[in-house]
Amino acid sequence: MHSLGLVGGTFDRFHAGHRALIEHGLSNCQRLEVWLTNDQIAQAKDPRIESWSERSLKFVESIGENSSRISIHLLEDEDGPAPWHENASAILCTPETVLGCQRINQARESNGLGPLEILKVEHVIGHAGKPISSSRIRQGEIDKEGQSYLPENVGEADLILTKEVEANLKDPFGQLFEGPEDDTGVAIRAVLEEIFGSHGPIIAVGDVTVKALQDFGSPADIALIDGKTKRQEWEESSAIDTSLYDERLTCQNPAGQLNAELFHACAGALEAWSNESKTTLIDVDGEEDLAPLLLHPMAPLGAVVLYGQPNRGVVLRWTGSDSKSRCRELLEAMDRA
Repeated sequence: MHSLGLVGGTFDRFHAGHRALIEHGLSNCQRLEVWLTNDQIAQAKDPRIESWSERSLKFVESIGENSSRISIHLLEDEDGPAPWHENASAILCTPETVLGCQRINQARESNGLGPLEILKVEHVIGHAGKPISSSRIRQGEIDKEGQSYLPENVGEADLILTKEVEANLKDPFGQLFEGPEDDTGVAIRAVLEEIFGSHGPIIAVGDVTVKALQDFGSPADIALIDGKTKRQEWEESSAIDTSLYDERLTCQNPAGQLNAELFHACAGALEAWSNESKTTLIDVDGEEDLAPLLLHPMAPLGAVVLYGQPNRGVVLRWTGSDSKSRCRELLEAMDRA
């Protein structure tokens, strides 16, 4: 049993893999010093990484009763105090950081100190047989336990709206920005102020919302239209400029359903944005109203989903673990065809 072990990392979105690492450390060390990378280093890696204060607070909340054996510190460079730490005798790592620990031991030898025992912890495997990681969580693929936010057969079966799910969708799913129906610019202006500086993508569902963003010179990164508003043909749909988008996809999706065609169109649009920063217009033959139920579970954290609320304005919902979990529950409650 080591008296003191060292752990370093970003520890963003504390997940099951982090928990396994800390539990292994506590089973081999009486105490742990945990060094969390500072904001400058962390956000250079990914601006969606939470602040040091948020990460440290959630770390403490996650370890619960073991917090008395752990102290948290600010890591301001690659190695922290490990090369010269006199009291530590062990260091924890995952497979990809073993080389860094070996480099630290070489530095310790140069400093006249003995090597740290390297305690390697294997990754915890999550959905699709891949390791659970903070980057996968930020990308929206999995939750903190490594589970997919999409029920298993979504994308294969057609999902049918039930009365239970419909009742849950009556109230706006997000923040309502009110504005007159004949001047959508009032609500859209307020929305654009709210989402300024977002990491995207900005996803607009519905012809009126898509056109309103276009009219403000801020077209959506991903737009879904069906040529209608309030389930009636909308003449102004023809004014939506399809040339503003890098890609244009078409699919069928009957009213009250989420079918495989719509799923694959949404997945393709999100992939194009994530991999190549390409914008996409999805032209739906049928209705696109329920698409947010698919989009939130697949979108990265921090994405923006906008849709119109008839006679009231525009609804904004940020994609986060809460919206993803709620949509997963609603998708699971839909009937399969």
